[in-house]
Amino acid sequence: MSMSDSDTSSQGGNEYKNFRQITRDRLLYEMLRSAKRTDAKSNWKVLIMDKVTVKIMSCSCKMADITDEGVSLVEDINKRRQPLPTMDAVYYIQPTRENVVMLVSDMAGKTPLYKDAYVYFSSSVPRELVNYIKKEQTLKTRLRAMKEMNLEYFAIDSQCFITDNTMALEELYGNEEMSRKGDECLNLMANRIATVFASLLEFPYVRYRAAKSLDPTTMTTIRDLIPTKLAAAVWNCLMKYKSLKNFNFPQTETCELLILDRSIDQIAPIIHEWTYDAMCHDLLNMDGNKYVHEVASKTGGLPEKKEVLLEDHDSVWLELRHSHIADASERLHDKMTSFVSKNKAAQMHGSRGGSEFSTRDLQKMVHSLPQYTEQIDKLSLHVDIAAKINSIIRESGLKEVGQLEQDLVFGDAGTKEVINFLRTKPDAPRENKLRLLMIYAATHPDKFESDKLAKLIELARIPADDMNAVYNMRFLEGSSDVKKNLIGAFSLKFDVHKKKHGLRKDRAADEQSAWQLSRFYPIIEELIEKLIKNELPKNDYPCMNDPAPTFHGRTQSESARMVDPPSAAPAHSMRSRRTATWARPRDSEDGYSSDSVLRHASSDFKKMGRRVFVFIVGGATRSELRVCHKLTTKLKREVVLGSSSLDDPTHFITKLKLLTANELSLDDLEI
Repeated sequence: MSMSDSDTSSQGGNEYKNFRQITRDRLLYEMLRSAKRTDAKSNWKVLIMDKVTVKIMSCSCKMADITDEGVSLVEDINKRRQPLPTMDAVYYIQPTRENVVMLVSDMAGKTPLYKDAYVYFSSSVPRELVNYIKKEQTLKTRLRAMKEMNLEYFAIDSQCFITDNTMALEELYGNEEMSRKGDECLNLMANRIATVFASLLEFPYVRYRAAKSLDPTTMTTIRDLIPTKLAAAVWNCLMKYKSLKNFNFPQTETCELLILDRSIDQIAPIIHEWTYDAMCHDLLNMDGNKYVHEVASKTGGLPEKKEVLLEDHDSVWLELRHSHIADASERLHDKMTSFVSKNKAAQMHGSRGGSEFSTRDLQKMVHSLPQYTEQIDKLSLHVDIAAKINSIIRESGLKEVGQLEQDLVFGDAGTKEVINFLRTKPDAPRENKLRLLMIYAATHPDKFESDKLAKLIELARIPADDMNAVYNMRFLEGSSDVKKNLIGAFSLKFDVHKKKHGLRKDRAADEQSAWQLSRFYPIIEELIEKLIKNELPKNDYPCMNDPAPTFHGRTQSESARMVDPPSAAPAHSMRSRRTATWARPRDSEDGYSSDSVLRHASSDFKKMGRRVFVFIVGGATRSELRVCHKLTTKLKREVVLGSSSLDDPTHFITKLKLLTANELSLDDLEI
């Protein structure tokens, strides 16, 4: 089996490419561009994928990109297809028996569906499937290439990937009957994580959140061992890549991987995050990154609905996505004002005798200028979105809820304040009350055993299935040692006999913290900074690369001992890389568009330090993704977030409701 180990990027040289760019280049250039004949008059071909690989492709490439590489038709391998015997086919598929059987059915025999086939598997192919393919002599003569791409992850952001284990919370944190599904979930997750490193040609130091101390008095549950078991499974996959003779996988460590689970931060998935990106996905009815926008009809009739994608190709989105919603609103108004001031036609159209214009007034003015349609449509979209978000915030009283949420997290509010809110705001939205109670449960775990939590739930008047979400917070409770290290001296406030329930301590002020309700930060921000500074406690976060025996009985004697990353000339990925700078200037070069942000993003070619990968089992959040972008800029290390899924609060709460209450013992798990 031929392995993929060459850098086929069109950029060439030693330029630094970010994680998603390398993924895109491999799919377009290493796979599609290489599947062509040198002697053919036409190189148009058919691309055939399964339900997983089509999603992988769509996360990294646009249809126009695929067409540019000679693909005239995209087909589903599981559907009936029209024979095209004069065209070659490119198969990008998972190495499953079902897919291989379909491949053989398509290409073997006297009347194949396509002329010849280029076959690219998303991950390692089992030997029995390779042997099955070899037995088909007519298929072998029509195979022009067969490679393992080792690319079976979903690059949903320039610095984020998911393994698409959407049911991970239920399967891994459920009851004993789910243990088989849990093992299957972890194995699939580990294989897909490993393909990230095989694809980028990176060999990581693998660190993970350790379980509680295994002494006779401590009951360790399967939930507590999830990061340990996943780290072991990832390590086994990496060792297989490392041992392959015909695969140019690094033999020494080039980056760092930290494996965590949702227990390290119960708050991040449910607290209201006040950045533009998070507010869009939390408060608006979006389908992934798709937003339905109403635009004025060209015929003067009812408004028309238009689907738009809020992604990095939108320069306004790129500039504002991680800004506080108040800051984003101000900047959008400034852009509109600047545009009007630079265009006399707009000023004449909206003349008011010198009075100040609202953002809506400015929006109407610029719409009267057809020559600026593209720039204004882009800007007007975000003006509408910000206005809708601000309206929801006002109508739902979200600022007061958000303030109480953050006060609970930092220990400045408690039971008394929650009771007062529920009594004085009986008509507050049900979901806001639910999320408030979930945060209270996380900050006051001692209340699970008392009747106080039950009384609060009764006072909130939430339905029974919502109560499940509140009580199920206890199944994501982190180990006491980890919590102790994270919250430090949170023991007292004012009164030495009164315990403070805060799960965060205030950090040094930065630009974002100048805005109201931006006090909260995800725990991974602290963990990543400590990891990079080599200050992460090795007892709480052991390293699989360390040859010293660990509590799970493994000895990694064949790998290098953990060492501090050198400050100069660190080992890098064996693929060339180029990354964007994520600095967001306060003002763009032109007053009405943010295209200058994209120009700035491609103008910084400084070498970055070793990549840092952080994987969270059980779902990551928008706030954690924001932190990875922030720390990339701050620390000059590309920080890539990975998770089983990227969840908005509503999705996370729905998953949490599905958890069951039966604890699993250590005896139920084989390591």
